[in-house]
Amino acid sequence: MTSETSAEAVLGTTGVARVAVGSAASVAANIAWWDADADDYHAEHGEFLGVADFMWCPESLREEDANLLGDVADRDVLEVGCGSAPCARWLRERGARVVGIDLSAGMLRYGRAANQATGIDVPLIRGNAERLPFRTGSFDLACSAFGAVPFVADVAGTFAEVARVLRPGGTWTFAVTHPMRWIFPDDPGPGGLTVTGSYFDRTPYVEVDEHGTPTYVEHHRTLGDYVRALTAAGFTLFDLVEPEWPEGHTQEWGQWSPLRGERFPGTAIFRCRR
Repeated sequence: MTSETSAEAVLGTTGVARVAVGSAASVAANIAWWDADADDYHAEHGEFLGVADFMWCPESLREEDANLLGDVADRDVLEVGCGSAPCARWLRERGARVVGIDLSAGMLRYGRAANQATGIDVPLIRGNAERLPFRTGSFDLACSAFGAVPFVADVAGTFAEVARVLRPGGTWTFAVTHPMRWIFPDDPGPGGLTVTGSYFDRTPYVEVDEHGTPTYVEHHRTLGDYVRALTAAGFTLFDLVEPEWPEGHTQEWGQWSPLRGERFPGTAIFRCRR
């Protein structure tokens, strides 16, 4: 059951449809969704994410421990799909020159409030990852922790844009839901252990209102799809991290849970070089 102020209620979501959705509809739906969900999202996950911490995934893998980005001091960094930008502020505290970009004004509102509360001033820009508003060769590295990539219709175009704004040798590191999760129901309990779908069905997950208008869109790609799109954009994949569920970690996040995490991966982190 949803509350009267939930994103579903605000947007009039009535059901789920598995239909093809292009860039314009994906952008419109996800602006509306993340603007409407910003309050609930931070009420539920804000403490876990922090205001100046780099958490890669629900498995609680922190950049502080994983060091997937390397030394960021005096580097120009772009966070793609930054949300309220706790990762960007963490990077700024370690000497990086960081810019965060996100589609949602609601999420960026939280980001600006956290900038003010922490005194860590990170530039935050509202924009579309499919058309990044930056000059070619502006950054040394780019990163994303579940931001933008699952929600864009044109992932190849998005990767090409990231490659464009990176300098030669720059790295692109991003975390997404592990593609194999799409064969299971979105359920953290025992129901989420039974295969109900095809790994090869690329049809997006779409929530719709009574008129069939998308109110939330998430796109599925296989591991091979990601690798091919990265290669076409000029990236070399040099590592694929599949975080294991840590012992003693009991917190559930949506479909992520100890029950499922002990059996199969929930997150894939791609590490690439231009």
